[in-house]
Amino acid sequence: MADRTAPNCHLRLEWVYGYRGHQCRNNLYYTAAKEIVYFVAGVGVVYNTREHKQKFYLGHNDDIISLALHPERVLVATGQVGKEPYICVWDSYTVQTVSILKDVHTHGVACLAFDLEGQCLVSVGLDSKNTICVWDWKRGKVLAAAPGHTDRIFDISWDLYQPSKLVSCGVKHIKFWSLCGNALTPKRGVFGKTGDLQTILCLACAKDEVTYSGALNGDIYVWKGVNLMRTVQGAHGSGIFSMNACEEGFATGGRDGCVRLWDLNFKPITVIDLRETDQGYKGLSVRSVCWRGDHILVGTQDSEIFEVVVHDRNKPFLIMQGHCEGELWALAVHPTKPLAMTGSDDRSVRIWSLIDHALIARCNMEEPIRCAAVSTDGIHLALGMKDGSFTVLRVRDMTEVVHIKDRKEAIHELKYSPDGAHLAVGSNDNSVDIYGVVQRYKKVGECIGSNSFITHMDWSTDSKFLQSNDGSGRRLFYRMPSGKEVTNREELKLVQWASWTCVLGPEVNGIWPKYSSVNDINSVDANFNNQVLVTADDYGLVKLLRYPCIKKGAKCKKYLGHSAHITNVRWSHDYQWVITIGGADHSVFQWKFVPERKSKEALHIAPQEILADSNSEESDSDQSDVPEMDSEIEQETQLTYRRQVYKEDLPQLKEQCKEKHRAIAMKKRERAPGNGLKLHFIHGYRGYDCRSNLFYTQTGEIVYHAAAVGIVYNRQQNTQRFYMGHDDDILCLAIHPLKDFVATGQVGRDSSVHIWDTETLKPMSVLKGFHQLGVCTLDFSADGKRLASVGLDDNHTIVLWDWRKGEKLSAMWGSKDKIFVVKINPYLPDKLITAGVKHMKFWHKAGGGLIGRKGNMGKTETMMCAVYGWSEEMVFSGMCTGDICIWRDMFLMKTVKAHDGPVFSMHALEKGFVTGGKDGIVALWDDTFERCLKTYAIKRAVLAPGSKGLLLEDNPSIRAISLGHGHILVGTKNGEILEVDKSGPITLLVQGHMEGEVWGLATHPHLPLCATVSDDRTLRIWDLSPSHCMLAVRKLRKGGRCCSFSPEGKALAVGLNDGSFLIVNADTLEDLVSFHHRKDIITDIKFSPGSGKYLAVASGDTFVDIYNVMSSKRVGVCKGCLNSITHLDWDRRGKLLQVNTSDKEQFFFEAPRGKRQTIPATEVEKVDWSTWTCVLGTSVEGIWPVISEVTEVTSACLSNDRKVLATGDDLGYIKVFRYPVRGKYAKFKRYVAHSTHVTNVRWTHEDSLLVTAGGGDTCLMIWAHELETHRELRQCDSEESDIESEDDGGYDSDVTKENEITYTIKALSTNMRPMTGVKPHLQLKEPSVDESGRGVVEVSNRSEYCMKYAE
Repeated sequence: MADRTAPNCHLRLEWVYGYRGHQCRNNLYYTAAKEIVYFVAGVGVVYNTREHKQKFYLGHNDDIISLALHPERVLVATGQVGKEPYICVWDSYTVQTVSILKDVHTHGVACLAFDLEGQCLVSVGLDSKNTICVWDWKRGKVLAAAPGHTDRIFDISWDLYQPSKLVSCGVKHIKFWSLCGNALTPKRGVFGKTGDLQTILCLACAKDEVTYSGALNGDIYVWKGVNLMRTVQGAHGSGIFSMNACEEGFATGGRDGCVRLWDLNFKPITVIDLRETDQGYKGLSVRSVCWRGDHILVGTQDSEIFEVVVHDRNKPFLIMQGHCEGELWALAVHPTKPLAMTGSDDRSVRIWSLIDHALIARCNMEEPIRCAAVSTDGIHLALGMKDGSFTVLRVRDMTEVVHIKDRKEAIHELKYSPDGAHLAVGSNDNSVDIYGVVQRYKKVGECIGSNSFITHMDWSTDSKFLQSNDGSGRRLFYRMPSGKEVTNREELKLVQWASWTCVLGPEVNGIWPKYSSVNDINSVDANFNNQVLVTADDYGLVKLLRYPCIKKGAKCKKYLGHSAHITNVRWSHDYQWVITIGGADHSVFQWKFVPERKSKEALHIAPQEILADSNSEESDSDQSDVPEMDSEIEQETQLTYRRQVYKEDLPQLKEQCKEKHRAIAMKKRERAPGNGLKLHFIHGYRGYDCRSNLFYTQTGEIVYHAAAVGIVYNRQQNTQRFYMGHDDDILCLAIHPLKDFVATGQVGRDSSVHIWDTETLKPMSVLKGFHQLGVCTLDFSADGKRLASVGLDDNHTIVLWDWRKGEKLSAMWGSKDKIFVVKINPYLPDKLITAGVKHMKFWHKAGGGLIGRKGNMGKTETMMCAVYGWSEEMVFSGMCTGDICIWRDMFLMKTVKAHDGPVFSMHALEKGFVTGGKDGIVALWDDTFERCLKTYAIKRAVLAPGSKGLLLEDNPSIRAISLGHGHILVGTKNGEILEVDKSGPITLLVQGHMEGEVWGLATHPHLPLCATVSDDRTLRIWDLSPSHCMLAVRKLRKGGRCCSFSPEGKALAVGLNDGSFLIVNADTLEDLVSFHHRKDIITDIKFSPGSGKYLAVASGDTFVDIYNVMSSKRVGVCKGCLNSITHLDWDRRGKLLQVNTSDKEQFFFEAPRGKRQTIPATEVEKVDWSTWTCVLGTSVEGIWPVISEVTEVTSACLSNDRKVLATGDDLGYIKVFRYPVRGKYAKFKRYVAHSTHVTNVRWTHEDSLLVTAGGGDTCLMIWAHELETHRELRQCDSEESDIESEDDGGYDSDVTKENEITYTIKALSTNMRPMTGVKPHLQLKEPSVDESGRGVVEVSNRSEYCMKYAE
């Protein structure tokens, strides 16, 4: 019985021939010890050229494709490919791992770079988003991650002169990144007129925000900030693959085979053309350069490494060679000398000295080589070719002896007989041919028993028998030299085999795992002396087993290093070494054989089982006794803030639509307008579903939020300043203890928290990556260093941050039910509380998690607010019943009745508390809630004369309360912000509409006024002059969706949601007349121009009714529309109406009878329209985005000077276009402030302001219209179009190839084995989400700069 244990001998990697030059760049450097570090296959190599020694780093399990050197030049970071690729940081001196970075990237890690201090490492993934990730590599923590670009990124670098800035480049783009908190935000490089849009392959940063980059066309592009400053033309003949910065300047290397040196200002110093040197050749392509002192290292596409001494630059030393790209299959060893012969698809055959570790001969053949054999006397070398021929060379001078082609398919195996008389040649034609060596290789026999391709052969020692294996897993025997098959197995009993390289047969049964397909072991070779067998397989493993190896699944020793399939393995003639060759990595590994020595087997410790959390806190009985909930709270708990489409989805949607629009992209598109907008004032405060979101800042200004904007309001000057960093609804706001910074959290797929400065309105930190759907509450710690946030995901995840570093300290699932508030203990920042629906929990930080315990109060009620008291264990919380709970630690001490209905907000003072509730009362309490010291009722009667508006009702529900500057600040559910003086009078500062969508908007024909009507059942008149106040309000019996002033401004028509409409006096808002002729909602209403004789009223019932205003009679009905009507406009004469419907149809009717007219498109443009608020027609064709299936343009308005068209859409964007907007996908300027859909936009009568209404955000926003002359360039003006021009230079073939490589699939070029997976060219590219949110492209907005961007 054979031994099933693993053999006691082992292999040690001694040398690797080759260098990975294909598909990689910038991967060759000098270490501090002047050794050279690079990689081959899955091995990091440190090569000492002086002593000609190599050390190996073996921590990877797949191909390495990227490498970065730490600034101190001892540590190295390498990144690999694979399904779950990881990055290793290792020491080049000891070749031991220092840190492993994993679990972020998929597919592979394409680029790596250390920052100047060496504290941070940035990596770029090969996933569809080309994710960029910044690591604190020592701790293995991710500091920030962001989608890099929709196309491949080729290089990334830290700006060594500015902290927290990076630059990345790749296919048709360059991006400048800033790291703020844990958010990476990009700005795209602007190519402008200075250079063509190019694929950028490499870059280096210099002082003063200058970046040098190498482009595909051989030019150097020089950037200053994000703008292309100049180009150095023709720096190389074609693509510049590598750029390396050092103290003396920069070195670049290109596809033209040249290395150029430049000084620090990028003035040329010298050029070294490697093609012209002794070792050079046509087609040499440089992939990597490293310049240190007077030495330059150069790595080439064809796996060579050159070392150039600058002062003797015409004589580069060739210090490493390997096979070029192409599968490597052929391997033979010399029978008497320490030589190995290899042949590859690169058509070269090479002879390597195993003692000198060097290439000693090389010869190029006509065809790709697939197998090799050396005759027994060592004189002839036979090579089998891919085309079915074989060639015999003399070993000593590589001259040809014969070339024979008897087969059509590849020759996969050939072997000389031990007596040297015959050569057996096995082909993929299923046969073995026998040739006589002495008869000048005349064919003397043929073996034709196989029905599949021949994979392996061995001769018997007496040269009388041959055994073969084939692709179907059959083992056959033949009598030599005739080739007759031996069927009687008795004859074979005593046969001795001269070599054993077959994979089938009882002697090697044990090499197969118990369940495995026959062809995943590619090669074996037996060492009869030491009774060991070495095998090579498709998984990149070299295994050492005992020989003979009879039982399946024998134990073995495994060696990693080759990344993909190993195609061949052989013992050297004296059994000192094992040689293995890699197929795809085309490298040759030489392993030293270390014979038996008893080594202690390592102890295997099972990884700890992860304990599941067994004590879940929800029992079934908890859920049944639900108390009655307050209607307001009920409503709020049901808000999910889910969107059909998030702004983050836009690039993905655009990508999907792109194909349709390739053709249109070529056409010249309408350029963006020169004029722009600047947000001026917002009427609105988010009170209806948010609490405690209103504070005084350090300087006495007031900070709060509405829609997607953080607002800082100066109550002395009645002006507002805005933080515009968010791109969707802000749901919560917390203020730093020093009252200078504010944290705001928003809605989004991956929702972010921004911490920003209320003075400068600049973000201090952006925190992303942990909350889905939205962030519902935030709190700073007392020292201001930490921030707690709670997400809107199903588990209401709680995260504790070190916000300045952008680092997550701890995270935990909070509760299944909604959490309304989180507070950090002011005395012990490791403790916090959360309160919400039937929920009060006390948490403490434990490592990276939080441990929470329920408050002890019998049946948990819903808590709306909570604060810490005068000592670390005291907590006060406000209940939905109107009681205040007083807690010590987690135990309820007592409850105090405070309000009728829920207590929504409370605030702790030095000596006492202030609370506010649904009952509209503000109450001041002593420090134990024993006594109520004072109450203030919010009533119209006490409103002070300086108020900026009117209270809608007495005792509005109070949602936010805060103290400072001798006043109490109160925010109400109705969207009002009030300042209560301690002595009683109340000043109203800001107000907006209440909950319900705002759709109706009209500007006055000659005064700075506008009217709005909303689903909140109010009609309001606003003053647009600097007093910014609400002048009048009237309650309606139903909500309304449209309104319009009469031409002289005296009357105001309002369409209601029940199908009725009224005309009121524009000053007093009293009824003049009302009608109710329709059942469905009135969608648009407009007076005819001039005298305002007629009123057109459009409804959801598909009709437009025309009324005579004077006689108050209906005089006409426009019929024939099939869908609800959305927009209507009169012509100047008051005779023609144009109508849009919800199904994107455009109709024309004659007034006043309502007869339908058909007007050709060319004529429509000639009509003099009194207003243009429609969204259809050739003159506005360009306003519809690429993704118009997903998002609607809801409204439009043409300025009175007919030059600028403003639009609002479902994604919350306001865009301005140059009118007329002919041709699809015009360029525009785009602004984000509204969060969801913009329902209406209107210019004021003299075009100085644009007024916009937000649907869900209930805000009325006023934008100043800035003409191009007097405006500085600002971030929020993005000048772009939804499709970017595609008409730019193509790819270079190398780059195309590299761009299309999918590293996850290791394909074999022969069909040796069934492939799993999808071939790269058949794969669908995953849809990719690129930069979402705001246009970060800054461009100079002089209109002649018609930018070409590339997506």
